[in-house]
Amino acid sequence: QVQLVESGGDLVQAGGSLRLTCAASGTPGNVYTRGWYRQRTGKQRELVAAFTTGGNINYSDSVKGRFTISRDIVDNKVTLYLQMNSLKPEDTAIYYCNVKGSNWRGEFDVWGQGTQVTVSS
Repeated sequence: QVQLVESGGDLVQAGGSLRLTCAASGTPGNVYTRGWYRQRTGKQRELVAAFTTGGNINYSDSVKGRFTISRDIVDNKVTLYLQMNSLKPEDTAIYYCNVKGSNWRGEFDVWGQGTQVTVSS
């Protein structure tokens, strides 16, 4: 069973930067996508950035050029990062780490508990 733990959320002024981290534990199996989503107050959860099958990266248009997703793989454990630069008040949200894939139990879609990012104007 995969477990995800996010960290790095904070209160920051507009124009500032933050780096989010997602530590994964457990044996995922075959991973289709691994990425970051966010949920702003009163809005649906939306994709921010994700690695897809084949190592491609998808970014939301609203964060292109400002956010960068990256990952480290050590001893078969994956740590996911989201470097966020030039932050805007509209980036304020709870940010979630997510992994989707399949293993011997079937399909899985795992979420972390989320980390709050607040950007003040």
